[in-house]
Amino acid sequence: MSLLAKEDVYPSRVGDQPAILERRDPTVYGHQAGPLSTVQLNDYQDNGFLLWENLFSAAEVAKMRDDLVRIWRQSEDSAAPEVIREPGGDQVRSVFAVHETDAAFNRVSRDPRLLNAARQILNSEVYVHQSRINFKPGFTGQEFYWHSDFETWHVEDGMPRMRALSCSIWLDDNFAFNGSLMVIPHSHHYFVACGGRTPKEHYKQSLRRQEYGVPDRGSLSWLVEHHGIRMPEAKAGAVLLFDCNIMHGSNSNITPLGRRNVFLVYNSVENPLAPPFSGEAPRPSFLAHRNPETVVL
Repeated sequence: MSLLAKEDVYPSRVGDQPAILERRDPTVYGHQAGPLSTVQLNDYQDNGFLLWENLFSAAEVAKMRDDLVRIWRQSEDSAAPEVIREPGGDQVRSVFAVHETDAAFNRVSRDPRLLNAARQILNSEVYVHQSRINFKPGFTGQEFYWHSDFETWHVEDGMPRMRALSCSIWLDDNFAFNGSLMVIPHSHHYFVACGGRTPKEHYKQSLRRQEYGVPDRGSLSWLVEHHGIRMPEAKAGAVLLFDCNIMHGSNSNITPLGRRNVFLVYNSVENPLAPPFSGEAPRPSFLAHRNPETVVL
């Protein structure tokens, strides 16, 4: 852990000029037996994401929707820092740390289908680094600009290496037109180092609209020119697994069709957080869990 903490192999926000660096970590850390086939593992390794359709049943999805609506209503008048509102308004955008504060989503985070897939890809025991539910209602749900999660987790949280992944559980049908996730395939093989310096307590603004740690237009254009853009589509109950470093974002939702998702981020216990590479104080634990001893079992 100490060696990882001393060397910043993915420097970002340390100067004014952006850069595209080669990835120095595996994507799939082993090919041991698990719920994912060799074909699925190879697809994830190559593209940086994998759409796993029909993982959750209609009954499971209905239960999670009810729990999500309950949390939405509880959060409407909440001043808790875990409740993030849309930029320029008061509508709830996201609620973080739901695996810690809500028993129903704690059970979801421990679902063996998700855990065993994460263990298989990362080749280790895992814990929940971050969880949240995203609300993107019809007509009013706003965009999430292009970003690599790892860039923020590395600079602002101190995640040393790319040994983490996200599980996005789709509670609504995801179409190309209702603000669903866009990914740049193969972009996880590169690290886009961003320019600028990280302001203190940057998270208080960035969770509503990020300004630092976003890729520059030149780097984005290069990635899209070489690798294109994909927008996975599937029915509610699907799960999108995606690498911590893949470039992704989503448009605003001006359709009547909402897009609500549950996000669970699993990090390897062998990749514990170091002091943030920005030199600033760590972000709060509801954004970055710093105690892997509380392992999800």
